[in-house]
Amino acid sequence: MEINCIIQARMDSKRLPGKVLLDLTDGKKTIEFLIEQLETSNLQQKIVAIPDDNGDDILFNFLNNLKISCYRGSKLDVLDRYYHCAKKFSFNHIMRITGDNPLIDPKIVNNAIEEYCHSNCDYLTNSIDRTFPNGTEVEIFSFNALEIAWKFAKKKSEREHVTPYFYNNPKKFKIHYFKQQQNHSKFRYTIDRKEDYDLVVEILSRIKKRPIKTSDIIELLTNVPDLVKLNSHIIPNEGYIKSINED
Repeated sequence: MEINCIIQARMDSKRLPGKVLLDLTDGKKTIEFLIEQLETSNLQQKIVAIPDDNGDDILFNFLNNLKISCYRGSKLDVLDRYYHCAKKFSFNHIMRITGDNPLIDPKIVNNAIEEYCHSNCDYLTNSIDRTFPNGTEVEIFSFNALEIAWKFAKKKSEREHVTPYFYNNPKKFKIHYFKQQQNHSKFRYTIDRKEDYDLVVEILSRIKKRPIKTSDIIELLTNVPDLVKLNSHIIPNEGYIKSINED
């Protein structure tokens, strides 16, 4: 079973504008580092889906110069952007990754693919009933499930965040919760605010192995607990909570 990846990214993040093009390490930008992390994964095609807004032309040009495949669609209706991207490239099974998770581990990606292929589910997620760190989110779903969500999702939160329609309607979809034995959900290294970015840069300055592995990050954050304090005050899922409040 082929799993293709759609990575969503944009320039106008409210809490940290332009975060996908911030410098991380060795002159590499956030989105560039993320894509390099995925090079050793079992994913087939990797497409970055960005808004068709003028403010994202700089991102489009950056990706184009690196010969990274790009799709442009709705700025606010990200579900619509995903649907039309998947349809254009004839993807039957799609992994969703967000551009603010540059430290995504290819091992987690591959394990998720394996579980999805054996679970006969419509939607796999490790971001609900969480055991993985915040910053390693992977979701996989079929095109058929995506098309149902695209047709029937009405709430702002379900259109902006792509997958809530799946877990808000468990009777319509077979959902598989992807978990690991050890619970590392207290760790956070997604990039949502400046403090998150500072932590990721610090992690990359201390761990030189590539691709960077979750196990090495957890070891570092456990041995140097002061690093965790850099972003420990940040409320998780601020964007999704805001969308729900606006429904």
